[in-house]
Amino acid sequence: MSTTPSPRSQPDTARLPDFDPRSVPVEGIDAHLPPVPVHQQTPQALRARFGAPPVWEPELTSERRFSDRAPAHAAVLVPIVQRDQPTVLLTERTAHLSTHSGQIAFPGGKADPEDASPADTALREAHEEVGLERRYVEVLGALPIYRTGSATTGVMMKAEPVRCFTLQPNPYEVAAVFEVPLAFLLNPAHHQRHAVVWEGVRREWFSMPYDDGGTQRFIWGATAGMLRNFYRFMSAGG
Repeated sequence: MSTTPSPRSQPDTARLPDFDPRSVPVEGIDAHLPPVPVHQQTPQALRARFGAPPVWEPELTSERRFSDRAPAHAAVLVPIVQRDQPTVLLTERTAHLSTHSGQIAFPGGKADPEDASPADTALREAHEEVGLERRYVEVLGALPIYRTGSATTGVMMKAEPVRCFTLQPNPYEVAAVFEVPLAFLLNPAHHQRHAVVWEGVRREWFSMPYDDGGTQRFIWGATAGMLRNFYRFMSAGG
């Protein structure tokens, strides 16, 4: 039986007023929740977890929608890099993009008709965005669908690049590529809760700020929501 809360929605971050999410006060930090042990983050442990998933429920399932159009299918890749301590590869979107500009994101995007599967979409998009070649990626599985406020259905793919790979970010879409220790993201002491009331509705979200060698990477919104679900998946059944 799952011990996680019932799934709930994230805010429609794309429709919130123009504001700096860093300026919204922290309402709470989940330091009372246990981190995922390091020995459960090895390649072998990750393969075993996805090979025999525990009974669990995602904590977050969607953002509030603001469009009546049919959801567009999409997939993102969550690349876990095999280093001495595993890391997660993330991107910062360029400032001129029409949606989610400047935000931290996973490589990924909308499905093309030629894509055979969500994994195929995620791998193609990761190659187009950051130059990550498929031959360096082992897809381990998927987490539940996550619907963003822009009416895009997101499927979070779990993957693991080997050590020896090079990247060629697309400068039109990607301002920066960086890595965050997996242990940092799977420790709820780094999961901050925020809320704002807008148009009479209380909107809540997580953030996971990370100091990348003096550069503050503010992970929030859908990316933080999917990482929170990944934490729930990795900590379930304990």
